[in-house]
Amino acid sequence: MLLVVEERVDGRWRQIHEASDVTALGTGTKETGLLGEEGATRTLAALKRFFEEARNLGANEVLAAGTMAVRIATNTPEFLARAADQGTPVIVLSGEHEAELGFQAVANDPTFAEHERLSIIDPGGHSTELMTAVREPKGWNVKFRKSFPVGTLGLKGTCLNAESPDSMMILQAVNEIDDIIGMGYRPGEAGHPVVLGATGTNLVSIREKLTTWQPERVHGAYLDYEEVGKAVGWMMPMTDAQRAAIPGMERGREKTIHVGALILERFLNSLGSPGCSVSVRGWRHALLEEGLPNV
Repeated sequence: MLLVVEERVDGRWRQIHEASDVTALGTGTKETGLLGEEGATRTLAALKRFFEEARNLGANEVLAAGTMAVRIATNTPEFLARAADQGTPVIVLSGEHEAELGFQAVANDPTFAEHERLSIIDPGGHSTELMTAVREPKGWNVKFRKSFPVGTLGLKGTCLNAESPDSMMILQAVNEIDDIIGMGYRPGEAGHPVVLGATGTNLVSIREKLTTWQPERVHGAYLDYEEVGKAVGWMMPMTDAQRAAIPGMERGREKTIHVGALILERFLNSLGSPGCSVSVRGWRHALLEEGLPNV
């Protein structure tokens, strides 16, 4: 779970606080169709804490949104009711909203203003969003937008359910991811890819051995395809404890970072791209700054 608090100064948004908590709400959801009680309890507690943090910082409006896990779980109405009862209501984003908001967070960022064609890759727990658009005089022309039903927690619950997956499990996961991506995207038309979320930010933090969160060093950094593939190779055989001990690893990400790296590697392969930039911004920033898009 991620929190961002911003204030509007002279017509522009300025971030004043951010926080994260790995609550693993979607653990087991793909297999059971349910939001597990442990994850739901952790998430509700984090929601309550984050709402309080935001309000203590002076936020006059707090909005919480859920993505793929709450889209697919059959007990989502119960979870949403519990969230509302404790004063922390949650809305559910569609896959299209999630993809569009992720794109807006990058498209409106001066860091990437030089690029005329952008592709946004956003690996999550149960879905990965991909969107490609071209900058034109009247705005962005969307060429491709899709939410793919593949994510770190989903794979952890199925073909990569071992703490240290072996080569056969990895091959099975590669085949599953590639089958899900399919042939809908044309390699070579991606323009400049940008990855959102914990996978990209953690891979940069690990590469730079950052023992404290330094977003100014992570944002805009470049990951080439080969180093992402190598990260899959050397982290997959590790135990969770070994991955947790890697300098730069965000606490709680050791259970999924190797899976996220594999997803990113396969999407870059599908795009035919030699690598991608990393953004510390995401759909939460665009939702706060722009509101729900019309898609």
